[in-house]
Amino acid sequence: MSAQRILKTHSRIVVKIGSALLVGSGALRKDWLEALVSDVVDLMDAGAEVLLVSSGSIALGRGILGLPTGPLKLEESQAAAATGQIALAKAYAEALDAHNRRAGQILLTLGDTEERRRYLNARATIGTLLKLGAVPIINENDSVATSEIRYGDNDRLAARVATMASADCLVLLSDIDGLYTAPPHVDPSAVFLPEVSRITPEIEAMAGSAGSELSRGGMKTKIDAGKIATAAGTSMVITSGKELNPLKRLNEGARATWFPALATPATARKAWIGGTLEPRGEIVLDAGAVRALKSGKSLLPAGVTSVSGQFSRGDAVKILAPDGAVAGRGLIAYDMDEAQLIAGRNSREIEAIVGYPGRAEMIHRDDLVLEDGFLNGTS
Repeated sequence: MSAQRILKTHSRIVVKIGSALLVGSGALRKDWLEALVSDVVDLMDAGAEVLLVSSGSIALGRGILGLPTGPLKLEESQAAAATGQIALAKAYAEALDAHNRRAGQILLTLGDTEERRRYLNARATIGTLLKLGAVPIINENDSVATSEIRYGDNDRLAARVATMASADCLVLLSDIDGLYTAPPHVDPSAVFLPEVSRITPEIEAMAGSAGSELSRGGMKTKIDAGKIATAAGTSMVITSGKELNPLKRLNEGARATWFPALATPATARKAWIGGTLEPRGEIVLDAGAVRALKSGKSLLPAGVTSVSGQFSRGDAVKILAPDGAVAGRGLIAYDMDEAQLIAGRNSREIEAIVGYPGRAEMIHRDDLVLEDGFLNGTS
């Protein structure tokens, strides 16, 4: 078995959990959840960081509120989500507490991963939780999201979270053990595919439809998730979550379909910042900042001599050396007017200047891509 198909070889893992696995007959499958959390803790003990994208709030809330089976009205779904999310977060927190681990809940809407300002906020929150050793429990904010502003399935949400967090592996726990050439419950001659090196139109054509009342996503949404994840440097795997300890089983070679990443998360993100986003302004550095960036550090306000352009927090800006040479690009952590105010100042002064405790970095090193000529030159 390839090392890339062993879960413990990955350093940051996003696990997507479907409603049908977590909730049965309107009640939480507590034994399944506790077994999953045991798997998560094993991965963490081996050095990995783990994020969970968990469905289940509507399914659980519908049971708690006694709502009937069948389609729900929008307001009923939102009420079920509001009720179920509390119970779901409590269950995760208690299961992790049993292993002396902590949970942190994050509820996202489509805009949180599409708008750069909110994207940076969510990314920073996830990064801080992981640094503190907590497990982010992420779900779509179903209690407020309407059909116009929602993902509608957690497969694609999980892929967006994986790219946002620069994860190197995305695990989709499903009610099927991987991708077949046709839906196996319909076509007994369907062939199982252990690896998909690239998602082609032929692969997309193999996707089936949703498989249960509780699941909004079918194989099509999983293939869509694979396209998002692999392009951003995240390997993806689809495997069955029906049995207890699904992550342990996957790590031991359980049947699954793997989708190898087309790059690494770091190189894919750098390519996005460096080549896709249009710069909205320019930041000029002093000599000390040049040395700091060349050594792999973030850009602090103290190292900035001037700021120009029209940009908002999260926009891309050009970074210039003192002689005007282009040093690179980065995602700015402040609006234009704030960046001008704090340029050249110590990070400890930021709160007094802008009126709130902003980020210490003007551009974090994870949001920075430097030109090869700058790194190898004398600027």
